[in-house]
Amino acid sequence: MQNPDTTRGAADAAGDGPERRDLAGLPKAEMHLHLLGAMRESTLVELAAVAGLRAPDPRAFTTFDDFQEIFQASFAATQTRLESLLRLVREVVEDAAADGVVWVQPHFDPHLFPAFGTPDEIMELVLAEGRASGARLGVGFGVTLGAMRHRGPQAVEELAGFAARWAGRGVHAFGLTGDEAAFPPAPFARAFAIARDAGLEAAPHAGELAGAESVRSAVEDLGAGRIAHGVHAVDDPALMDLLAQRGVTLDVCLTSNAKLGVYPDPAEHPLPRLLAAGVPCSLGADDPLMFGAGLLDEYHVARTVLGLDDRQLAALARTSIASSGAPDALKTSAAADIDAWLSS
Repeated sequence: MQNPDTTRGAADAAGDGPERRDLAGLPKAEMHLHLLGAMRESTLVELAAVAGLRAPDPRAFTTFDDFQEIFQASFAATQTRLESLLRLVREVVEDAAADGVVWVQPHFDPHLFPAFGTPDEIMELVLAEGRASGARLGVGFGVTLGAMRHRGPQAVEELAGFAARWAGRGVHAFGLTGDEAAFPPAPFARAFAIARDAGLEAAPHAGELAGAESVRSAVEDLGAGRIAHGVHAVDDPALMDLLAQRGVTLDVCLTSNAKLGVYPDPAEHPLPRLLAAGVPCSLGADDPLMFGAGLLDEYHVARTVLGLDDRQLAALARTSIASSGAPDALKTSAAADIDAWLSS
């Protein structure tokens, strides 16, 4: 995560009137974050050196394939020592706390780290580290188990079975990442049925690299209760009505959408139109390492570029928490703190 610059922070603190409340003080949940893509750039440099690798420039991408290569470099940097992975978890929680996050639920798959133990052992260690760091900083921690589309339906079904065993023990949702244009949602329906039957939220990526039809399939074929991105739903008014009626949350990433060319001009992002249509939305940072923006930055973009007022920003935060895997007590206290932020 890149912390906001001091000039911007000072402006928030000095501003008067109801639209200048300090966004760092707004309680929020981070629901669209990839653990490996949330590594600090300085940590990537250090861990790559330990692994005998050369750290790439994490912002030097022009295509989605370039982006994936940088993601793989951050993955490789965590492969030599278990402590590197646990350090990443600690720093993600620390950065979340600095952004005013009270619940962080990154996408993670323990099967990617076989050198450190069995998937169950790795999941237990990551959850323990996240919870311990969160207890220090006042941040709740859980996991969305992210499956990769390119592995195919059978492998994703097996991963869904693993996720189901961790339902209620720290895994709160089942996700689906990767190139949705090449691997559309429908073939993964059985995997998501397994996850939903275990009580996990269905939270696939859709509507980023493909159009509204991908979002509709995520809802109708996968039973999605939340969708990572989903922004191309704006191209289909009937689909927006469906999302609003079913209360499907879109975890929207403004900077990511700009940097990957989904909506190159941030001022033209459809978030205001989605909100006006009654579609529940939250904000997420996606991959701060590559995009150079943390969750607090996303709220600043929503305020300064899209012109959302503080009630709209509070509504985004409220949706993020209400639709998260956080325990009821945390949801209740965060909702009260959001009310207090608005009345301040």
